[in-house]
Amino acid sequence: MSMKPEFKNMTAWNQAELLMQPAFLRVIDNIRKQLETSDWKGTYQDIQSPIPGYQLCLQRQNATVNVDIWELCYQVCFRNYQLNSTETESQTVEIDTSLLDETGDVDWQCLEAKTRQLVQQVFANLPL
Repeated sequence: MSMKPEFKNMTAWNQAELLMQPAFLRVIDNIRKQLETSDWKGTYQDIQSPIPGYQLCLQRQNATVNVDIWELCYQVCFRNYQLNSTETESQTVEIDTSLLDETGDVDWQCLEAKTRQLVQQVFANLPL
């Protein structure tokens, strides 16, 4: 379940706003690429409760694994984000500024590299 990220200041909020949609698109595209070469089948589900979100359901034979897409996006956008944090309300986050270029725009190559690595880790950690 996704936790609500909490930002230190408006600059961090603005940076997150800039990064979240591109991160989401890169996560979905990298999942698609992984599924093309995997024997896992994936479907997406909207989750409404307790926090609205988006979930990838991976299935293979009798195994099912659910992956919170927003948690993956948070891992991409934030430094040292604690996946599935035990906190119940929010987690103070720090933007991964290496994903921004010197003008403050998205550095697409860095974003792609980090996203690809994180999605590959998800698939590498699936049960055999």
